[in-house]
Amino acid sequence: MYLSVKKVKPLNDYNLELTFENNEIKIFDVKPYLDTGLFKKLKDEKIFKRVKVSYDTIEWPNKADLDPEVLYEKSTVKARKSVPRMAPVIGLGWGAIQIITRLFY
Repeated sequence: MYLSVKKVKPLNDYNLELTFENNEIKIFDVKPYLDTGLFKKLKDEKIFKRVKVSYDTIEWPNKADLDPEVLYEKSTVKARKSVPRMAPVIGLGWGAIQIITRLFY
């Protein structure tokens, strides 16, 4: 099973910042692909920067795309966004225990 790409941001030097469905943010280097097939046109930075999310992966206007498994496996981890979680906080008030739910980021 592969992880879907949820967000893509073009960076300098033909790199992409990818956010996957598990909230991992990874950097993918497109340079090794720029001398083959449809990817040759991506040497034009104006075209390269027009990358977008398409279904579960990414795509450029010239229909060049990459498999989401390749994107995930061949990229390097930048960060993992923390997902907010609910945690109970117990406090005393008016002689009784009150449970207050607090949101942590």
